[in-house]
Amino acid sequence: MAGSAMVFTEIRHSSVKKIKAAWISDDSTGAVSGTTTYPYSGKLVGAITVPDGVATPSANYDIAINDDDSVDVALGALANRSDTDTEYVAAASMAGVAASKLTVAITAAGNSKKGTVYLFIR
Repeated sequence: MAGSAMVFTEIRHSSVKKIKAAWISDDSTGAVSGTTTYPYSGKLVGAITVPDGVATPSANYDIAINDDDSVDVALGALANRSDTDTEYVAAASMAGVAASKLTVAITAAGNSKKGTVYLFIR
């Protein structure tokens, strides 16, 4: 996607794995996606979404965390994100992942908007 970017920081050396995905949405579609470098196994124990304070995404933008089988392991819990507030989703709302790279897909974020998604896997 022209104009979009997603940069991952992956911390895998502790009992809780942390994935940070900083993103900029596409100019024309308001979407962006990217895939982790490494495969993950475990239960998603939390997710945090942080909209940018200047290039705020559109209200109710959506995030899916898809495994290698294109299943949203966040179970839809990251839909309708706030454009202004940092939001947290607990483990009870999400599934697990087994030996799979994760694709973070942002949609309906708007023209050249920014944000960060943090995922925690145990």
